[in-house]
Amino acid sequence: MAPNGNELYARANLDLVTVYEISKILCSSLDVSKTLREALNVLAHHLEFRRGMIALADDDGVTLRLEAAVGLNAREWEAARYYAREGIIGRVFAAGAPIVVPDIATEPLFLNRAGSRDEPHEGKIGFVGVPIRGGNQVLGVLTIDRVASPSRGFNRDVRLLTMVANLVGQSVALRRVVSQEHERLMSHAKRDVREPRGRFKLNNVVGNSRQMQAVFAEVHQVAPSRSTVLLRGESGTGKEVIARSIHELSLRKGQPFVKLNCAALSESLLESELFGHEKGSFTGASTERKGRFEMADGGTLFLDEIGDVSPAFQTKLLRVLQEREFERVGGSKSIKVDVRLVCATNRNLEKMVAAGTFRSDLYFRINVVSIFLPALRERREDITALARHFLERFNKENDRQMALSADGEEVLMHCYWPGNVRELENCIERTATMSQHDAIDRRDFPCSANRCLTQVLHFMNKDDAVSPLVSAPVPETVGGDDSAGAERMPQAAPGRQFSAEKPQGERERLIWAMEQCGWVQAKAARLLNISPRQMGYALQKHNIEVRRF
Repeated sequence: MAPNGNELYARANLDLVTVYEISKILCSSLDVSKTLREALNVLAHHLEFRRGMIALADDDGVTLRLEAAVGLNAREWEAARYYAREGIIGRVFAAGAPIVVPDIATEPLFLNRAGSRDEPHEGKIGFVGVPIRGGNQVLGVLTIDRVASPSRGFNRDVRLLTMVANLVGQSVALRRVVSQEHERLMSHAKRDVREPRGRFKLNNVVGNSRQMQAVFAEVHQVAPSRSTVLLRGESGTGKEVIARSIHELSLRKGQPFVKLNCAALSESLLESELFGHEKGSFTGASTERKGRFEMADGGTLFLDEIGDVSPAFQTKLLRVLQEREFERVGGSKSIKVDVRLVCATNRNLEKMVAAGTFRSDLYFRINVVSIFLPALRERREDITALARHFLERFNKENDRQMALSADGEEVLMHCYWPGNVRELENCIERTATMSQHDAIDRRDFPCSANRCLTQVLHFMNKDDAVSPLVSAPVPETVGGDDSAGAERMPQAAPGRQFSAEKPQGERERLIWAMEQCGWVQAKAARLLNISPRQMGYALQKHNIEVRRF
């Protein structure tokens, strides 16, 4: 019996609602496994099918593995692997065209790896498979199976599933683009840096190491252009100083350099700070006020901690970056600006995009040119020069004649510096201020008396306010036989209380042992009475970076 007009309208409306809900789900996050499961649940609810699967191609372009499924148990999931041209799913993938099987019980090409034939059912079970496309490439296959009905063919299913598969294809393709970009950036950051031709210099920036010379070269290369720059690196690596150097080396050097820390303001204050406000636009707005975009017109705007901007404000910021115009808070007049944007973050934006907390379109808008700033522990040859630079500035500001001794430099070279250049600067200023003589040596540094602020933060104890700080020598093996495992601990230095108790928690004990042994895994393994192989597995398990000096 043919459906009447009301039934056709209801089906069309249901299909439209289905596509709309699935599009919202797929746009909400780049966690494809999560969004595909939710999309299949919507399809199962609206189409009333028994099972649904989404199989995506591996990197080899031949093997298909399940990415999401509805109605399968663990055993069926493991069995559901396919190859191009194998069975119905393999043929859909290879041909790039939908295939409908009205009755899977009579189809010899149906492999039944997911057990669709084995479930009890009444009547015939039909199967529909459509290709998932990303551009001109087939990325996978979307399938459903349901009880066949004489009054309901499969044309509607094919049409709806094709639309859904196109949405899925766009989502999968976007995830792969983000993943490839992240891998490219990470390989760029971790690759061996070659010595650039000549030497580069930046005002107020100290860096003779290969890593910093590479950064300087990139700054000189990108500064004359109009491109948006994203500075990346740990907190305290000097991103603001590099941003100012980019401005000073650009054609805009005579124009304003305006900076704003996005993490320091709430969303409402951030909007007012960036875009300005009209008089009377909110309580306390007694006068008209220009925002940072207007103040930086013709120059450079530096947005620090861009990764901390809320998702709601990201949408507003994206429009300004695209159109280069905005309205003040409480105003209706569009204001056009000519601003060169430099952003900075210490966050992993790729993970944030995948988690749906950072807009992918804004990510691509600000990530035109990326410059990675190395951590201070990765460029230890710059530590002494930086320390002398900070000490020279301290002498000028305080009318002193302080100098750094050789053993004082050795102390600085053996620190880990989790706070990077900012921590080194604070350490020099604190030590120079408290020193009672003009030559800073080992005894003047807080770590020599177990008062290092970094150690206090690192060895914070849950029970006590601050746990006793340990600065013990590396254990030494008695005799020459390492397999014996017999060790002795040298005596603590006079006046220093040494505690051999390991911190609570496996990760804390691992870090403690590695620090006591100078980050030599074999020695740390002996200290913990485990094998080097077990030590390596434990470090990988807890994602502990092995520090190299």
